[in-house]
Amino acid sequence: MADSSKDELIQLIKRVGAYLTVKISNILPTPFQNTRSIGALAGLALAIVFTWKFLRTPAPRQRRQPKRRGATPSNSGTSPPPNANMSSSLVHSTSEDSGAQHVVDEFFQPVKLTLAHLVRQRLSEARKVTCRLLGVILEETSAEELQNHVTVRSSVVEVLLEITKYCDLYLMESILDDQSEEKILLALEEAGIFTSGGLVKDKVLFCSTEIGRTSFVRQLEPDWHIDTNFEIISQLARFIKYQLHISPSRPERMASNVFSCRSLEQFIGCPS
Repeated sequence: MADSSKDELIQLIKRVGAYLTVKISNILPTPFQNTRSIGALAGLALAIVFTWKFLRTPAPRQRRQPKRRGATPSNSGTSPPPNANMSSSLVHSTSEDSGAQHVVDEFFQPVKLTLAHLVRQRLSEARKVTCRLLGVILEETSAEELQNHVTVRSSVVEVLLEITKYCDLYLMESILDDQSEEKILLALEEAGIFTSGGLVKDKVLFCSTEIGRTSFVRQLEPDWHIDTNFEIISQLARFIKYQLHISPSRPERMASNVFSCRSLEQFIGCPS
């Protein structure tokens, strides 16, 4: 019986290990899943194993029936067939295997993370983030468009507000005239970007050239920079800890600290 329990425990550990291998392989491409996260998963696995071992109901022991005195040979014909005990053992074993699998499945039900958890997880507890406006926060993709209209992407507002709760966030853009600056600030204000208090107008920076934006980032030294310009991302790759390149296509990864995605929301993990 002890050997059987030991085998069951080993099998359960193997199942948990296989599951964790898949989970960790899906998580690790994001650099910010540090060793603490992996250790937490391993600790969870061990907790599950010992919890299952502790809570599982032991198989009921069969009580030995007292021998009846004066049993006649004629009663032997009513005894159960030899295969009955074997069938019962197989059913019991299958039931225990099913129970073990059920425990694993129950513990590893997918957990629905909140936006706050997603932001912290993907940005790796960053303290300072810089982000360009065009193509990331705004629908417009060129400075010329900003002269006519400015539209804040509604799907990114909630993400920005969550980032500002624990990050020092700076938004920046290169523009052609002062009117574009006024339009941008007004659009951001109307979208509610400044309502949380985490982002103020002084942290929305403007310049006249792409080089100026690069200079802003170098001076601020953020943990993350988010941009749509491939050249700027390339130039900053050796100076900034992590970068996110927002692009409709997915170019080849230029460095281990540079990531690419269609949008900031998609990178964070929000529904598209």
